[in-house]
Amino acid sequence: MKVRASDKMVDVMSKWGIDNVFGIPGDSVDTTIDALYRAKDKIKFTHVLHEEVAALAASSHGKLTGEIGVCLSIGGPGAIHLLNGLYDAKMDHAPVLAILGQVPSPTMNTDYFQEVDTHVLFEDVAVYNKQVMNPQTLPQVVDEAIRTAISKKGVAVLTIPDDVPDHMITDGFQPNVDNFKEEEYVVSDNDIAAALKLMENHSNPLVLSGRGVEDAKPELLEFIEKYKLPIIQTMPAKGTVDDSHPYNLGQVGKLGTKPAYEMMQKADLLIMLGTNYPFSAYLNHKIDAIQVDTDADKLGKRHKVNVAIQGDIKTVLSRMNEMGNPVSERPYLDTAVKRMATWRGWMNDVYSKDHKAGVLPSKMFHTVSEQAEDNAVWSIDVGTSTSFGARFIDVKPTQKYTISSWLGTMGCSLPGAIASKMAMPERPVYGFMGDGAFSMVMQDFATAVRYDLPMVLIVLNNKLLAFIQYEQQSAGQQNYAVSLPDIDFAKFAEACGGIGERITTDEEFEAAIKKYRNPKKPVLLDVATVDEAPLPGQIVMEEALGYTKFGLGYVADKKKLPQLPPVKEMMRSFLKI
Repeated sequence: MKVRASDKMVDVMSKWGIDNVFGIPGDSVDTTIDALYRAKDKIKFTHVLHEEVAALAASSHGKLTGEIGVCLSIGGPGAIHLLNGLYDAKMDHAPVLAILGQVPSPTMNTDYFQEVDTHVLFEDVAVYNKQVMNPQTLPQVVDEAIRTAISKKGVAVLTIPDDVPDHMITDGFQPNVDNFKEEEYVVSDNDIAAALKLMENHSNPLVLSGRGVEDAKPELLEFIEKYKLPIIQTMPAKGTVDDSHPYNLGQVGKLGTKPAYEMMQKADLLIMLGTNYPFSAYLNHKIDAIQVDTDADKLGKRHKVNVAIQGDIKTVLSRMNEMGNPVSERPYLDTAVKRMATWRGWMNDVYSKDHKAGVLPSKMFHTVSEQAEDNAVWSIDVGTSTSFGARFIDVKPTQKYTISSWLGTMGCSLPGAIASKMAMPERPVYGFMGDGAFSMVMQDFATAVRYDLPMVLIVLNNKLLAFIQYEQQSAGQQNYAVSLPDIDFAKFAEACGGIGERITTDEEFEAAIKKYRNPKKPVLLDVATVDEAPLPGQIVMEEALGYTKFGLGYVADKKKLPQLPPVKEMMRSFLKI
């Protein structure tokens, strides 16, 4: 039996459970688009307005669901636009399949119109990177690409000249869906016993957990409660343990809490679970460590390790919970809990402080956090949105939280919100983004409208690249090129067919969140925000010297004092709890 290669390729994708493709049609993928049209009852094609949004949405789908996300574009310029989103997937370990068009095979290597060597271009971003020239092997290559992306949690790239999928082939290939098994690990009870012995011999153990614990939430909660362990979560793992849990110290680092910083310094044992936390300067390198990860390359990469266990986190924590003796009391934990309670009191002061006209970002994030549904999805952009989200959104294990954690690319929130609502239509979605981030991808608000994706998007509109402003100041540099144009995003949202509201006070914002708790179409709240400094939980000496240098330079240049955060907040960033 003969079948068109493009149809067989789409059939293989469908059998792997792929039901949505983000992309833009065009001449070098027309044959694939035509096959998707014929299979539209099985696989939805989501036509976005920029290829970067397609790749960021596919990446977000992978991060949120653990399933493979798919994006598609023409070769040449379209493929190049995909790169940013694909690097986000690579660095956050999201499984993604990218299908790229290419000029017709007879014209390849002739410097043809829009001909770009995508096989070379995507070599660094991909765990699987093939250029398909034989129509008969296309289904097998697609199958292999999907398997590799899932097993290696990365990006598979297929470059396909548009004439190749148009050929008729023998229909004899069966996808390896039923035969596919992810790697299984055998964990020795001797290793578990060694880890438990190390915990028994240390009075101040501290957990640092990452996204690798996503599938072991109950086991992690039992682990920290049974052994009386304070826990720090990396940003992409936020909410694995409820942010309001008394043992939860939030994050560590520039966007972290002071208790997390201080208890890291007081710890005598670090227990790293499913994390490759990159900011190793914030770790205590003088202490012993246990590390558990499925990836052997990560063991010992950021911190010397006394007990390293390569294995599934859920399995390892289950065995540790079964084999160990519970801890009745731990003074170190008591100190951590008290300091975190004090910190929460400080944060209450921050979002309750008096301020000039406009909406206070800290209060805004706190307001949404308090009112959000237990199954809400948070899609948070880069910059001050990340900072205030880390500090003022209390994420629950029943919620989802997605950011661009390793690449830190601006404009990720809107694609993430679109992917969230498409993958989980029954769940409420909240997107936070600065005006700089939103303006990079704002055209695809129309995509949310077109596909009838009710969500609430919140734009912090201060006409400023605020996070960069504070980066410059902490480095001792004068603020330059951080201003943004004054755009009425609410009117833009209405022009796209959605709902847009301009918000200028805290009271208006709280009313709007209540009003749009169950929106019928995409909502954009254009919020005139106060310029509020997202101070680090702990200002280190290098940053203090930088702020001093900035202040002296500002006085010399402007002949007046710069506007500074409240003295009380600044002092709390310096002093110990």
